[in-house]
Amino acid sequence: MIHPIPPGTRDVLPDEMRELRAITAALGAAFERAGYGEVFTPALEYEDVLRTGDANAAGAGYRMFDEQGQVLALRSDMTIPVARMVATRFRGVEGPLRLSYSGHAYRAVEHGSGQQREFLQSGLELIGPEGAEAEAEVIALALTALDEAGLARHRVGLGDGALYRTLLDGLEVPEERRLPLLDCLSRRDLVTLELTVEELGLPSDARELLVRVPELRGGAEVLERADGPLGGRLARDALDGLRALMAALAERSVAERVILDLGLVRELSYYTGAVYEVYDPAVGFALGGGGRYDELIGRFGDPRPACGMALDVQRVHIAQAAEERLR
Repeated sequence: MIHPIPPGTRDVLPDEMRELRAITAALGAAFERAGYGEVFTPALEYEDVLRTGDANAAGAGYRMFDEQGQVLALRSDMTIPVARMVATRFRGVEGPLRLSYSGHAYRAVEHGSGQQREFLQSGLELIGPEGAEAEAEVIALALTALDEAGLARHRVGLGDGALYRTLLDGLEVPEERRLPLLDCLSRRDLVTLELTVEELGLPSDARELLVRVPELRGGAEVLERADGPLGGRLARDALDGLRALMAALAERSVAERVILDLGLVRELSYYTGAVYEVYDPAVGFALGGGGRYDELIGRFGDPRPACGMALDVQRVHIAQAAEERLR
């Protein structure tokens, strides 16, 4: 007799569990050595709290009622609970906060999509410092932690979460027409993006800008190429911020492991600046991601700039095995 489990979940047997624990331990040890103290937050949060952080984060989760009839939701990412915790538990604490975590998150997925409903994340959050140096610290530490977890080919894609939204604002694209464009970018579906842009009825130069900018991808030269179509007019702050971050990464000797991608967006709306994703050419999916979210903690009452990165431990494990097969 077969007793099924929900789609998008899986049993983990002892051999694989040992390997997952080893990866989690390696990541956590790297974070600890860099001064990031580990924290833990509940898997269940009040839905209203998650909606305060990001409406999509609550809407994509699984809901239930407690004994008082209040709506609870399983967290769909770790950053919002950490932001809530920092605003309440660290209120008035001065100086930078360096926090790390390891825990499960849960997301609703379409039936038959092959995506995971339940996944294990390890990550880090740097709260307080502003500017490129803080982001460079997070990116460099994530690369180092993955080195120590056994990966050798991983790279970071780097963009700016506000850049494309700034273009949409500057070109006066109606609010209700923006989400389909951002969805195309998050899926890296540039063909559908071009078709959707054509339907907007914009002048040809505006259409060209919205279609070509997301295709700009590569090394530091990408920013020079972007100066042409963007002209510094609509996205000067984003490009200057990426230049400063690339310089800070070069000082840490990791710039050659970073790929600039001006079409990179993250699905959650709380990112306010640089965004990043971790890739490994041995597999066809991102191993994690993050970015700067300077406004998120303030939604809970204690404004602080912040940036962070979350890694999907099971995807890191798959990439590790794929790299070993290629050696």
